[in-house]
Parts: sequence; C-alpha cells; structure tokens
Amino acid sequence: MDFMTETLKDVELPKMAEVRQFFDRSKIDDIEGAVMDALCGPKFSGLDIEGKSIAVTCGSRGIANIAEVIRSVVQFLKEKGAEPFIVPAMGSHGGATAEGQRQILASLGVTDESTGCEIRSSMETVKIGESTDGHEVRIDKNAYGADGIVLVNRIKPHTSFRGEFESGLMKMMAIGLGKQSGAESCHESGFKHMAEMVPAFGRVILKNANVIAAVGIVENAYDETAIIEGLLPSEIEKGEPELLKMASELMPKLLFESCDLLIVDRIGKNISGTGMDPNISGAFGTPYASGGIDAQRRCILDLTDETHGGAYGMGAADVITARLRNKIDFAQTYPNAITSTTLSFVRVPMTVDSDREAIGVCLKTCVGTDKARPRVVRIKDTASMDKIMISEAMIPEAERIIKESNGKPPLEIIGEAAPFAFDENGNLF
Repeated sequence: MDFMTETLKDVELPKMAEVRQFFDRSKIDDIEGAVMDALCGPKFSGLDIEGKSIAVTCGSRGIANIAEVIRSVVQFLKEKGAEPFIVPAMGSHGGATAEGQRQILASLGVTDESTGCEIRSSMETVKIGESTDGHEVRIDKNAYGADGIVLVNRIKPHTSFRGEFESGLMKMMAIGLGKQSGAESCHESGFKHMAEMVPAFGRVILKNANVIAAVGIVENAYDETAIIEGLLPSEIEKGEPELLKMASELMPKLLFESCDLLIVDRIGKNISGTGMDPNISGAFGTPYASGGIDAQRRCILDLTDETHGGAYGMGAADVITARLRNKIDFAQTYPNAITSTTLSFVRVPMTVDSDREAIGVCLKTCVGTDKARPRVVRIKDTASMDKIMISEAMIPEAERIIKESNGKPPLEIIGEAAPFAFDENGNLF
C-alpha cells in the first residue's frame, strides 16, 4: 500500500446532493437586433465613416454570443460604408504572441469567415501619450493606424481590485489594446493602484486615439447576454460605472457563506481572467478585492480545452490533479502572471493522481472541522452556477435559506444525497 492510499484510508467522503440556484434570467434573444438598436440610435447618426478603416476590438474572455456581437458590429459598420477589421485586444494573453491571440479568437468562434472581415493580429504597439503620473501609454499599432476604433467588451467586477472602472471598456483600452508592453506599463504599480491606473490610461487613449463608439455588454448569472448598450466616447466615463453596478447585481454567486472544501471541476481563461472567478470562489490573488465563499480548502481538477494549457489561477488551489498538471503550457501561463505582477496564481500546488485523492487530501488537512460531517461544495466552474453540489452537512443550511425566502426560494434541493461517483481511476464522472 503506497503512502497516499495509506494516509487517506480513513477519510470518509460525504454524500452529495444536487442544488439548483435561481438568479435573474433576463436576457436578450435577438443579439443582432440588440447590437443594431444600440448603434443605430440618434446619437450615432452623425458618424461619418464611409470609406474609412475602423478597428473593432475583441478580447480573450469567453463572452456569451461574442462572435455574433462582433459580426453584428461589423455589419453595422459595413452598412455605413466603412471598412472594418478586428483587432485582438487582450494584453499579454495568448502567450503574448500574435498567432496565440489569433488562436484565442478562433476558439471563441471569432474568425475572418465568421465575422465577415479581416483579423489583424500583431503585438506591435505605438506610444500614444503619458498618464498624468508619467506612465507610458501604448496601443495596438493596427488600431492606432485606423481611422476609428469601436470598443466591444463585457463589463463585470474585476477579480483583483475594486474601483469605479473594473473589467470593461476602460480596461480594454488601458490593458487590452496596450498588448504586452502597454499592459505591463499599466500593471507596473501593482493592483494596489489599478483602480486609478485603468481610468488614467483610458483617458489618455480617449483623448489621443480616434475612438468613435463603444459597445458595453452585461451578462446575467447564467452566462447569457442581458444588456447591450452603445456608448459615445464622451459617455464612457459616466456610462460604464452604471453598467458595472448592473453587472454586480446580476452576477452569479454561491448562496452559502462558507464551507470546509470547495471542489472546482475546471478552470480556464475562457471562464475568468483568473481561471476561476474569485468573486465566487473567494480565492483572491491580491488583498485589494474580497468576496465569494469562505473555504478552508480548494481543489481544482482540470483545465478547459479552450484555455489552451493556460493555467493562470491554479495557484488559488491547495491541491490539483495530475490530469490538470499534465495539460499546463507554461508558455501560455507565465506571460499573464509576469505582466500582471501576480505570481501566486501560477504556483503549482500539491499534485495528486486522481480526483478522489485531491478531495481526500483536502478533507484530511482541514482543521477544526467535523470530520464525520464535512461541509463541501462542488461546482463545475465559476461560470456555471445554476447547478451545484453540496454535502449532506449543508442540507439544513439550504433548507433554512429556502424557509427564510418569503415565498420565492433562491434555490432548491434536487433528489437525495448520494456518494461521489468515481471511475476505475478514481476520477469523477
């Protein structure tokens, strides 16, 4: 009997029950129509772009319906007589290479063919100015050379800092369009100052680059498009914070304050910039943001295919599996960590052979807990929060939440609790 088998032989794994969480599911069904409505209002009637080249930005996040949104923006521009092209606006992602960023767009369904226009991917940048405190501000060379820029991005709470502007349009300008060099400049002072740096860089770009429009996207808790709003450049400073408030209200969460162990089936860049969203998992890489579930231990079992081996965020776990470890592409993983100055999220945690061992090690090393009745939450990923699993010990808490809901329960327990289902290799089905 090997050490791991011996040391885990007395660890009892709890039975798990499926729980459905309910959130506001307001969504947009006609994506193309919503984009056209956002851009065809009176405030955009004065756009004179016939015959002009227009850069349309697209980031690396797994934004719902992003290919359709981009295609609709391109269509709008073409109907105005413009000559649009797409620019990857994702900082150092994709291994900080032009081809890597093109591949990320392709994995999101954004290609020359799907959008009807050319993708111009390059890591070359141009200095466009300096922030008030002397930091160099740079943007993508192709975007700089265009006659106009249309920003397209999702707006949501950031994973590492809090501010008036978090993940969204300002950040896409400051970091996404800045590519490796611009993102590095913006991150230079660390996340402690990011709430000031992002708008400072964004204002330089708004002043010195020809941004002609922005499309802000807000998603609901089910990873569906809930809001699409068109903004003039002059409206971004006021409009984006309002959209951020809406995004905060709509975002998913775990309806439990704490647990002994959080099991995360998979992480990836297509799910969150940090692999799994700390606003849900509670595992932040900096002290400048907080929230999410309070878990004593966390294990991560796998990477998504769409993350292409990028394992940024694995360092938030206490234990990972060999399956995940064998998929890591450090050339994809490290550039983001170096650029963002957050190295903790790329540390390789304790690695074990199977899901069973990962869960067992975490439960065995929890302290001050009821070993016979551990409080365990299992999620597929932080973008899939409608169905989760909880251990038997947490069922009374779920029942209390239901009882105190005044007629509109935010969750329901589905079926009876049952043992974990492992295959012959000790991995979860």
